[in-house]
Amino acid sequence: MRIALLGTGPWAERVHAPVLAEHPGIDFAGVWGRRPEAAAALAGAHGVPAYEDLDRLFADVDAVSIALPPAVQPDLAVRAAEAGCHLLLDKPVALTVPDARRLAEATARNHVASVVFFTVRFGGEQALWLEKQAAVGGWFTARSDWLGSVFAPGSESPYAASPWRQEKGALWDVGPHALSVLLPVLGDALEVTAAAGPRDTVHLVLRHTGGASSTLALSLTAPVEAGGTSMELRGTAGVAHLPERGEGPVRALHGALDALRESARTGESHPCDAAFGLRVVEILAGAERSLADGGPAGL
Repeated sequence: MRIALLGTGPWAERVHAPVLAEHPGIDFAGVWGRRPEAAAALAGAHGVPAYEDLDRLFADVDAVSIALPPAVQPDLAVRAAEAGCHLLLDKPVALTVPDARRLAEATARNHVASVVFFTVRFGGEQALWLEKQAAVGGWFTARSDWLGSVFAPGSESPYAASPWRQEKGALWDVGPHALSVLLPVLGDALEVTAAAGPRDTVHLVLRHTGGASSTLALSLTAPVEAGGTSMELRGTAGVAHLPERGEGPVRALHGALDALRESARTGESHPCDAAFGLRVVEILAGAERSLADGGPAGL
C-alpha cells in the first residue's frame, strides 16, 4: 500500500512519519502540509517527496494517513475519498456533526476503507482485554478516568500549543478515547449528561443500549502527579480493570495500519471506521448541548 502523510505537526513528526517509514507492509510515498517548508523538512528527513499539489498526491497513492487538526481533517479526507484513497483518520474525525457525517458518507459512497486511530483500540494487551470484556457481557456500570496534564502547571507537553485543544479541551481530545473503549463493551449511548469541573475538566454520565450506565472524568489540566487513565467495569462477572498501557502510540499505529490494509483488501468495514467516528462526534456534541442546557441530551 502506497500511503502519504497529511500533516507536519508534533503528532505527524513523532508518530505518523516514523511508523510509515518503518512499517513492513507500507510504502511511505510522500508528505503534504499546510506549510510547504515544514512538509519539505519532514519529507527530507525520511527520504520521501514533499507534495504541494494535493490532487497529484491523491493520484499517486493508495491511502493517506491524516495528522491534522479536526477542523481541517474533514474537507481533505472527503477529497481523498473522492479520489479513491483509503483513509487513516485521527480522532475526533471532525468538530461538528455535519462535517463528521459528510466524511462518513464520502467513505461509503466511494467504497474506500477507513480506520480512526483510537490508540487503545490498536494497542496490545488493552485491545485484547476490551474484546474479552465485550464477550463476557452482563455489565451493570463502568467508570473511566482520562486525566491528562497537557495544560497543567509544569507540563512540558508538545501539544500544549495546539489551538484546537486550547479551544475544545479534554471533552474533544481525550473524550474520543474514553468513548472508544466504553461503547464496544457497554453498547451505544442513548443519553449523555455533562457537568463542568475545574478548568477544562468535564464529567459525563452515559446511559447505554444494554441497560448499563457509565461515568467519565476527562481533563487536560489535571496536576501532573494526578494524571493517568483507568477504566473499571462492574457486573455479573465481578469487577474488571483496564490493564495499564504497556505500549505507546507508535506500536498502536502499526496496528491501525494493519487494520486499514486488511479492510482495504477484504472490503469489510473495521469497527473503528468513519461511521464509528461519526457516532463519537454525535455523543461529544450531545455532551456540549448538555453543558449548555444543564440537563441530559438524547442521542
